[in-house]
Amino acid sequence: MKFEHLVQVNDLANAAQSRLTREEVWFGLLCRAEDPRPFLPGLERCVIVERGEHELVRELHFGAAVVEDRVSFRPLQWMRFESSATAEHAGGSLTISIEEPEPGEVFLRFRYATTLPEGASQDVQVAEIVRSAYHESDLDTLKVIRMIAESGRLQ
Repeated sequence: MKFEHLVQVNDLANAAQSRLTREEVWFGLLCRAEDPRPFLPGLERCVIVERGEHELVRELHFGAAVVEDRVSFRPLQWMRFESSATAEHAGGSLTISIEEPEPGEVFLRFRYATTLPEGASQDVQVAEIVRSAYHESDLDTLKVIRMIAESGRLQ
């Protein structure tokens, strides 16, 4: 199953909302790659197994379950998380792209490719639950990125 959605980072019509720059959003995504614990409830530990110029290989420890994934990225543009299916994990990929159609108008596009089957009628309800859960998780990702930016770590 493949799906995507857009999350608005800056609401230019809302003067009360603090605005994040592309750089602040990117820094938050880098934090998610390096130490995803604040972004992934239940994650106990993350071990970087391999590091390249534009990728990481990680082991994510959720109790006894260990998921290995590969994080690749193009700085200030996108980050992709890919994992293979195992007995403990369904596998799939998530690509998060930073979009800025107008200066200061920042969005995050989340693109998922899961191992769930496409289109079977009995799977429609499951697919909707998965989409909803991922959307909520993505909204939480933005909340954590905001907290990181507002903590002054970029100063």
